Order: sequence, then C-alpha cells, then structure tokens
Amino acid sequence: MDIVKTKELTKVYKGSVCVDNVNMKVKEKSIYGFLGPNGAGKSTTLKMLLGLVHPTGGEIHIFGKEFNRKNRGEILKRTGSLIESPSYYGHLTAYENLRIYTTILGLPEKNIDKVLSIVRLDRQKGKRVSAYSLGMKQRLGLASALLSFPELLILDEPVNGLDPAGIQEMRELISSLPQKYDMTVMVSSHILSEIDRLADEVGIIANGRIMYQGPLDALHKTDSSKSLEEIFIDLTGKEKSL
Repeated sequence: MDIVKTKELTKVYKGSVCVDNVNMKVKEKSIYGFLGPNGAGKSTTLKMLLGLVHPTGGEIHIFGKEFNRKNRGEILKRTGSLIESPSYYGHLTAYENLRIYTTILGLPEKNIDKVLSIVRLDRQKGKRVSAYSLGMKQRLGLASALLSFPELLILDEPVNGLDPAGIQEMRELISSLPQKYDMTVMVSSHILSEIDRLADEVGIIANGRIMYQGPLDALHKTDSSKSLEEIFIDLTGKEKSL
C-alpha cells in the first residue's frame, strides 16, 4: 500500500518552477529517502505534503485520501514532522517544552516520557534546552514529531549540522521506527551516504523533477561499472555532497 502518492505535483514561485510534475509513491512502513542537491525542490515538496505550501497544480493523496481542506486536519493528526531547525523555549526544560505540545495537540502527557526515552533524552529531560548541544536539540525535535506516535513521519534534513557521532545516532533512531512503531518515514537529505545507509527506497530530485524513484538496490544496479556517487552525479548533473 502507498501511504503517500502524488500526481503531477507542481509548485511555481514568481514564474519559476520549483517542483515540476512530481509523481511520488511511498510504501507503507518503509523508509523513503528523498535525495537531491540543495535547491532541488525537496523541502518545497515536503511542505506541500504537510499543507505548509499550497501546490500550484497536481494532487496529493495520503492514507488513501486526497489531501484537501476537507481531509487536511484528519490526515495531519496521523502525521508527524520535523521541518527545518526546531524552535524551543530555551529557559524551559525538555519535558516542559514537550508538555506545551501535548496541551496544544490534546495528547496524553504520558507520551512525553515515552518519546524522550525513544530519542535517548530521558536522563536530560529536566535540563534547560538552552544548555543542550545541537545534537540533543535535533533529538528533541524528533521527540516532538513523535509525540502523537504518527503513522507517517516526515523529516527534512534531520542531520544538518550534526557531527559524525550525532549523525550516526540520528540514523539509528530513524531506522528503528518502522519496525518498532509501524511508522512510515520520509527523510530528505542532500547527503548521499546517509540515505544509502538508511533508506529502503529513494526518490532523487533535480531541478524540481524526479530523476529516479525505486528500490535503493536497483539504483546501485543501474550501472554496475559506476559508484553510487557517479550515478547520482549523472542523474542530477551535480557533484555529490560529502
């Protein structure tokens, strides 16, 4: 079953086509890596899936329902997201910040300890967020996205700015979610090596257009004489991110 499906999804900003007739399919309980150079249209596409940006054209279907004004609220209740850098009240603790979210969203407070344990912040839940490292703040952002234990989790560049240890920790957290919590995860990145280690299926976007979509192992086999980095460069016309 496809949890997310788009048909000719398009976004035009001031006469410039940012997302160009994107047809995307994301399978249930998979990790879908959305890969492309900076400025390729990844973030704009994800924001349209969350209703943060209105499409110029095309259709979005999530959980088998068309994403529109009528169904938007129902779909978003089943969706978690981490888009751009999370913002928090630095003078409050991690627990206090998440309690604000549960109050606004009408979620049980018991979920706070559960998600803090998942992202391995349970021992720092009483610490002010202003004293958190960047990696801890990113994990707290993931915790806020998990508060409702969503069926679909959308993460936009979740490892940006992290050191190698932080990247590995975030990768391990994300990779555990489908099996442990029956989640479908969409994760965008411009870092090829991370998606290669994390995803089941990938979509590669360049200049707003999908250049490849399918199983990651099939991408490796498109040209056995080339490395994945070389295949990526061929598809996008860009040098890979390291």
